[in-house]
Amino acid sequence: MSFQDNARAGAVAMRAVFPPTPLLRNEVLSDRYNADIWLKREDLSPVRSYKLRGAFNAMRKVMQDGAVFVCASAGNHAQGVAFMCKYFGVRGVVFMPVTTPQQKIMKTRLFGGDHVEVRLTGDYFDDTLASAQAFCAEAGAHFLSPFDDDDVIEGQASVAVEIEEQLGRAPDHIILPVGGGGLSAGTRSFFKDRVAYTFVEPSGAPSLAKAIAAGSPVDVSPINNFVDGAAVATIGARTFACLKSADPADVIDIPEDRICTTIIDMLNVEGIVLEPAGALAIEALGDVADRLQGKTVVCVTSGGNFDFERLPEVKERAQRYSGVKKYFILRMPQRPGALKDFLNILGPEDDIARFEYLKKSARNFGSVLIGIETLRPENFDRFLAELDAGGFTYTDITNDETLAQFVI
Repeated sequence: MSFQDNARAGAVAMRAVFPPTPLLRNEVLSDRYNADIWLKREDLSPVRSYKLRGAFNAMRKVMQDGAVFVCASAGNHAQGVAFMCKYFGVRGVVFMPVTTPQQKIMKTRLFGGDHVEVRLTGDYFDDTLASAQAFCAEAGAHFLSPFDDDDVIEGQASVAVEIEEQLGRAPDHIILPVGGGGLSAGTRSFFKDRVAYTFVEPSGAPSLAKAIAAGSPVDVSPINNFVDGAAVATIGARTFACLKSADPADVIDIPEDRICTTIIDMLNVEGIVLEPAGALAIEALGDVADRLQGKTVVCVTSGGNFDFERLPEVKERAQRYSGVKKYFILRMPQRPGALKDFLNILGPEDDIARFEYLKKSARNFGSVLIGIETLRPENFDRFLAELDAGGFTYTDITNDETLAQFVI
């Protein structure tokens, strides 16, 4: 059987577990980009990501009495494996870093029930992975890779199978988030050259782009873990074999803060909850808009496991990227009326979001950390001009990541 036949057979078998995720046309995005934009809503799967597809396909092929399945994950893969262990009635051991948020640990235990044991070990994923693999060797258990496994890749290809069935044909263009490459490898192996592709990575973990440039998988550490569903230091060997012939121009990366603008936009406008990796494909539309006009385009929203405790951080990042929020270190003269002079500079659309004296012992000046929110980025042009005219000394630290970690 061909890869396509196997992927279709896997998709049929999955129907005993969960229905196809919706493929929904988005009017707002279609109008914005003058194209026929569809969202493949993997955020609406039973575990709110596509990861249970690969777990299901890999597990069903090696199922036997007394089988024990093991994975190392701090997120969606752990939940997908746990869900399938409970479905198949087999034992699973999920290794997670000690630093994993309690919400993710709780959901993994919820999906797996009595069939899954969660073991917290290691501060970093590499340590967790080593512990999981050592356990497999000792116990004779089956290790379930999150992406670098032929059966997992085949299982993720069921996303492409459903897209073709739901649309009635292959789309003209498909936009895919890339982490370890399982989803992209499966989709490209299924559609081959029948569609155009855009592969999207977070700027802090460009493992596919670097691998294509080098001709083989390379470690791009240290990586930025903010887009945790796609922040992978080294793309898989098997997944890269499926993706290595991709045109480098079809592989783009997007800054982490910019992704936050789409998370907020989709939540406020569409009521859709997306995790950072799930927003990658939608955010990429603007980068390839000139290639999309009049085309049928599918964006895969790969996951919606968003911890709402992160919402203030996401909003903060989105505002800073959009230019409507800035932070300054301001030297404030220690004289009566100085604060009033500063406040008079603020316009009707400006608001103080943070005000904190950092140094209170200076005789003539005091250092102030100040955060300003406004409705339009151009308001800062007037604000800074009036600061200069007023003789205020200031430093814009909005994009100084090192300093911002300590004072913002």
